[in-house]
This record gives sequence, structure tokens and C-alpha cells, in this order.
Amino acid sequence: MQQQLVISGFGGQGVMSLGQVLTYAGMMDDKQVSWLPSYGPEMRGGSAYCHVIISDDPVGSPIITEADTLIAMNTPSLDAFEDMVVPGGLLLINSSLISRKAKRTDVDVHYVPANDIANELGNSRVAGMVILGAYIELTKAVSLDILVEGLRKVLGEKKEKLIPINRAAIEKGMELVRAQA
Repeated sequence: MQQQLVISGFGGQGVMSLGQVLTYAGMMDDKQVSWLPSYGPEMRGGSAYCHVIISDDPVGSPIITEADTLIAMNTPSLDAFEDMVVPGGLLLINSSLISRKAKRTDVDVHYVPANDIANELGNSRVAGMVILGAYIELTKAVSLDILVEGLRKVLGEKKEKLIPINRAAIEKGMELVRAQA
């Protein structure tokens, strides 16, 4: 098994944290992992993306030229990376912020209203966890419990109180995908 994933959005959407959570979860699940962040000098509000690889075998390079999955949190991300997804790959689109449909017909597309669901949960900052929940439900790359342990590692002890809302967001993303099946 190898998953090559591009997570993209604008600074402040938690794109880097999503990648870190998934990477830590992969490590805790005894997988080989890689996380390569990239963001503009603008930081908050500028474009941000990261490459995440989770594999049963050693990772040769952290750079992804063809992605199995794209998580697009905003329209510029979808525009920039949609063509990078391999035929038969997975495209997760934050339909709360992206109004256009995917151009590709050769990939599995899921529209996830991540920001809307996060707002319903009472915390707009967990939108990324909603879409991450959809991703793990679709790919089974890691289990929910392992993902929450990765989240715990990224948040640290000082932010432990945020685990329940983040877990609820992940579960909502998983439920959304199950309901669409």
C-alpha cells in the first residue's frame, strides 16, 4: 500500500496540520511516511500545500509528481493541482468554498462541505478535520483511533482540550462519505 496525497488550501486553513496529523498517524501505524510542506511568504491567507506519503515500503522521495489523492480546500488549490491526480485517483473538494465542479471525469470525486459542517459543530477551524475524516473513510489509510493519536501528537498537551471537537469533525466527515455511498 502506498498513498501519495497533496493537501492544499490557503494559509490559516490548517493544511500543514492536516498533513502532520496524517503523517504521525502513519508512523504510529508502523508505516513509512513523508511530509513535505510548502507555503508562500504571505503565510496566513497565502497559498499553502503539503505532500504526504504513507507507505508499507520505504519512501524514495518526498516530492509527489502524481498524486493518488488531492484534498482541495479552496478554488486556487483545485485549479493548481487537479491535473496532478492519477486516473482512478481520489479528489476531495471543500464544496463550502469551491463552487466549481471537477473538470476530471476519470477520478473519484467527493464534494465535502467541510466549512459548513465545521460551523454546525461550532468551530470553523475544524473544517480540515472534516475532510480528513472523509479521506480516511474512503481510503482506510489509517484507523480513526490512530488518526486521533496523531492529532494528539500534533496538538500537544496544551491543546488537549481540542481533541473532542476535532474527533467529532473527523467522524462527521466519515459519516458524510458513508451516507453518500
